[in-house]
Amino acid sequence: MKGMPGRAKRGLPVGARLNCVDNTGAKIVEIVMTPNIKGVHRRYPAAGIGDMVVVSVKKGTPEMKRQLFRAVIVRQRRPFRRPDGTMVQFEDNAAVIVTPEGDMKGSMIKGPVALEAAERWPRIAAAASMIV
Repeated sequence: MKGMPGRAKRGLPVGARLNCVDNTGAKIVEIVMTPNIKGVHRRYPAAGIGDMVVVSVKKGTPEMKRQLFRAVIVRQRRPFRRPDGTMVQFEDNAAVIVTPEGDMKGSMIKGPVALEAAERWPRIAAAASMIV
């Protein structure tokens, strides 16, 4: 896992619900915890593109529901600036369920993946059909 260049804003606080865009069986996940993210006193911990978070599955197959997993955020609606000056914003918030080491649990990803997440997580980049 590499560091992330640019000014990617963390637009997803704890409690945010995301679409799960892999084929693990989860449909909607909720952010429960943002490990390794330092914050400010009394501010909700938030995560952004390329961050690994702990999520709870809210909708999906009965085996997946009410379980905790690690996930990497691959899209966010909050606009962020890339080092070349372009502003990037996606239509939805989306995550991919991974193992604690960073390997994907599923085998495919639906929809585009942000370039920042693909550079930081090579296994996600290999499974992505489109990198924006």
